[in-house]
Amino acid sequence: MIHKNVVTDFSSRVCSPEIDETAYIHPLAAVIGNVFIGRRVMVSPFASVRGDEGQTLIVDDEANVQDGVIIHALETEHEGHVIEENLVDSERGKCAVYVGKRVSLAHQVQIHGPSYVGDDSFVGMQSLVFKSRVGKGCVIEPGCIVMGVKVRDGRYVPAGTVLKDQGAADALPEITEDYAFKNLNRGVVHVNTNLADKYREMKP
Repeated sequence: MIHKNVVTDFSSRVCSPEIDETAYIHPLAAVIGNVFIGRRVMVSPFASVRGDEGQTLIVDDEANVQDGVIIHALETEHEGHVIEENLVDSERGKCAVYVGKRVSLAHQVQIHGPSYVGDDSFVGMQSLVFKSRVGKGCVIEPGCIVMGVKVRDGRYVPAGTVLKDQGAADALPEITEDYAFKNLNRGVVHVNTNLADKYREMKP
């Protein structure tokens, strides 16, 4: 389901999603309103990318949004005025949510703006990222809550962690050669970009 948002006092204009022709949106997924979907992005069944609270939600090239993922944001406008604290800076300008290139959002992940997930990062099943900035090349293992912090490039968050303190975020372990999941995202991106290509070929 792909359609426009409605006009409200926190969303002053009607937007249709901007979706690259090489992306694939499953018919059982929802992409609504002020959303940008980049090249070869795979949006799987029952995912929801809902840009109806003002500024843009961005899913950049070759990212994947797996089954049951939710991407949404806080109110980013009010009566025509932008709410700056609910935006993030990204490679494509200010937005409510930025999901970087070759990012994997595994099953039932929630990314709630204002949030940024840097290129080549993996967010594991049933994790939540809210009011946070996750760097490039990170791994958030399954079942984590990442809220109100900045995660440096190349770090991992162990499974089940509740991360709400910046000191704890600064102390996260680095991804090294012996880290078990150091190459996980590369394989996940390979699978999902190929699925996007092949499912798109099936469309009538």
